[in-house]
Amino acid sequence: MLETQRVRLNYLAILVAALVYFAVQAVWFTIFMREWLAGIGKTMEELHHQGTIVVLAYLIAFVGALVMAAALSWFTQISGKQTILRGILIGIAAWIGFVLTTWSAEYAFEGKGLHILAVNTGISLIGMVLMGAIVGGWKAKLATVTV
Repeated sequence: MLETQRVRLNYLAILVAALVYFAVQAVWFTIFMREWLAGIGKTMEELHHQGTIVVLAYLIAFVGALVMAAALSWFTQISGKQTILRGILIGIAAWIGFVLTTWSAEYAFEGKGLHILAVNTGISLIGMVLMGAIVGGWKAKLATVTV
């Protein structure tokens, strides 16, 4: 029988973790812009002319970061004591188990190289480690009542 465990999501920690991930992504893709463009086989001009709604793309990326931070918080809490180290380990395990495996299979079938795989998944590893540390280490203080 499954044991139930109470999970308390710290929404402020999740928001901060998502913002950190979002900011680190911006820096990452600024640094690796040339490699990323080569890996997807496009130029900046092509990206600008393909009709992407940039605001919608950023919104989707941020909502995804929020969901990821909430999931990491949940996994961290159900796996044991909520700590920075546990959050980091959960981030690494989730990256290996979900991100790396999914992108690796896709890239193997598409014939893309390891270089673009490293660019596209490396940020997820860094981001998930940072988010895991934040949601693992940031415990909400319970309100206390003094009589």
